[in-house]
Order: sequence, then C-alpha cells, then structure tokens
Amino acid sequence: MGVLSAVLRRSRTGTTVAALTVGALVLSGCAGSSLDQSGGEQADGPVKIGLLVPLSGVYAPLGEDMRNGFQLYLDQHGGKLGGRTVELVSADEGESPQTGVPAAQKLVTQDQVTAVVGVVNSATALGLRDFFHESKKPLLIANAGADDITGARKSEYVWRTSFSNGEVAAALGAAVAEEAGGPVYLIAADYAAGKEMIAGFRKTFEAAGGKVAGEEYTPFGTTQDFQPFLSAIRGTDAKAVYSFYAGAEAVSFVKQYKQFGLAGDLPLYGTGFLTEGGVLDAQGEAASGVKTSLHYSTELDTPRNKEYVDAYRKAYDEAPTVYTVQAYDAAAVLDKALASAPGGGGEELVKALGAVGQVDSPRGPWSFDADHNAEQKYYLREVRSGGGGMVNAVVSELS
Repeated sequence: MGVLSAVLRRSRTGTTVAALTVGALVLSGCAGSSLDQSGGEQADGPVKIGLLVPLSGVYAPLGEDMRNGFQLYLDQHGGKLGGRTVELVSADEGESPQTGVPAAQKLVTQDQVTAVVGVVNSATALGLRDFFHESKKPLLIANAGADDITGARKSEYVWRTSFSNGEVAAALGAAVAEEAGGPVYLIAADYAAGKEMIAGFRKTFEAAGGKVAGEEYTPFGTTQDFQPFLSAIRGTDAKAVYSFYAGAEAVSFVKQYKQFGLAGDLPLYGTGFLTEGGVLDAQGEAASGVKTSLHYSTELDTPRNKEYVDAYRKAYDEAPTVYTVQAYDAAAVLDKALASAPGGGGEELVKALGAVGQVDSPRGPWSFDADHNAEQKYYLREVRSGGGGMVNAVVSELS
C-alpha cells in the first residue's frame, strides 16, 4: 500500500476507500459479559467521552478531520455537552479491526467512558457491534458506511451520524437516468463498499428507466493503470459513466479519465467521495464537470453552513469536509442527549438519543430514522472553479 499510503497522507480525505470496507471478520473478544454496566458519572460532574479515530497510519488524515470537527463543537460550547464539562479520551483506531476493536474496548472497560464517537472503518464498526450492545454503552459512528451497521446488524446502542453506502448512491440514480440520455456504464473498486455503492445506484437508476451499458469492478487498492478499463468503456454504447472510487484511486481514475479523452464525451458521475476534500485538491482541473451525490458541500448557501465554514477555517486554516461535519454533528447529538439523561447510564442515554429530534447541522436539518441511521438530504454537486481552486458546487437537492 506504499503508493496508496503516500497519496492518502497528502490528500486529507483519502481514507474513505478502506474506511467503507466491510470485512468478513469474526473477531474474538468483541462481546464481553464482565463489563461494568452500572451507569455514567455523577450528573453534576464531568462526563468522559471516548473519541475513536485513526491517529496514525494511512487513515490519519480522516481521523484528523473528525477530531477537528468534534473539538470545534466543544470549543463553541465551552467544552461542555449537556451542560457537563467533557473529558475527552482519544484512542487510535488504526487501520483495521485488529487495532480498532481493542482500542474501543479499552475506552469502555478501563477508561470508563460514557459513550464512544468515531470509527472510520466499517469492518471495525461491525466487529464492535456485539461489544457495545452487550456492554450497554452507546457508540455513535461518525463515518463507517456499511449498510448492515443500521440494517441487518443494527443495535439499540449503535447510532450513525454519517451515511449508509446504499443510500448515498441511491440518491443519484434517478438524476442520472434523466440526464444521461442513454445507457450508463458502472465501474467501481472491487470490495464490499464498491458493490454496495453500485447496487444502491443501480436500484434507483433502473427504477427511473435507466439502462446499464456494462459493469466492471477493478482490483481494490492495486489498480494504478485504468486505461484497459477506460478502453472497455469506450467500446460500449454508454452515454455516461457512474463510478465509485475514493482516496488515491479516485485521484488516479479521474485524472486518467480526463487524459484518455472520455471526459469530453461521457459525463462522469459518482458518490461524493470521488471528489471530496483533499482528493479534489489532488485532481485539480481534471475533475471539472464531475457530478456527485453527497450530504454535504462547503458550497451550501445557508447561513448555518456559512457560519460553520468560517468557524472551521478560523480554527484550522483549511476548509471543512463531510468528515468534519459528521463528527461535529455527533457532538451536537450527544449535547442534546446528555442534557436529558442526567445519570449518563447507557439505557438512559439511548432513550435520550431516540428523542433528540431534528439536528441543526451545516449539512442541513436531519434526524435519526427508526434504524438509527441519518435521515438527511442529499445534494447533486458539480465540480467547478471557484475560490481560487476547484469546489463542489451545489446544483440541486436530490432528496
């Protein structure tokens, strides 16, 4: 992963590719029955919150974004959530469940946190499900996108302030069916997230009358030369292309798509991770015209988002990303929940999470659905020149 690692470190958002991976893992020690389930801290005392994000390795740039977003909320609220001073205990998720699972277990069993926020990697999130369910401690996932997290393996103790792979992809299907004017070629990295992204898109695309010109999955994490795959696309009757790539692969795919001459002939669509944050910085003008679906853009023209972007830039001297917002909103959710759960115990806090209602977010108002997933608007974005560089301009709402 040397090349991938280097690009991800440069491109601040590049961890999404592996972050969305769903591992077929059976992890020993994920469910513990000897955990202290007695409740939280005193209602008038400080509250311990665990922040589980990558602090090292190829995923560290995304971990930094998430940590910054969570900390910004704390800074804006006097270091308190629910009126209680927060003692933030950070742990390094690392690059896989082998590091993320024990780090989360330590936060609960040794550090005695009231709740844990974060988690980049879907395999880690799925591996932690039973642990948090049995320990009766809330886990607020601020990135990992595997559908099963709030689907087949949902738990009353697991909540998600980010997205599910299928939904962010499905939001784009009808729009592409309307705009493409003919068959669309589907291409993605060959791993679980890529397949969920294709499946979600295909469902709504075909329901809206769209036709598929072809479908291809490229070797995940090892494909550097996309020319053979681009040649195959040119040989079809496709009128547009839908893709799922992120991080280093997104940079390579978009640049080579432009170099191969397809950008002028076949409009390129994808989920927002294709052009988000530092990935877009690395792609530069090669990404011009690419359209994506996502639940956030720095270019959202609302007072709430403008306030957030200004505050984030002032605090960190860079633009926020969807990852910063997801963690920022996790803090906002905990703020509401802790205010109505003075004991801080897991069962009490879970009830409070179910009653937080609408969240006033930079992404736009959203709330938890019945499965604890974020029910939110998705936006059609188009890469355009603006503000001295390329930005994801908001074209319209998708849902």
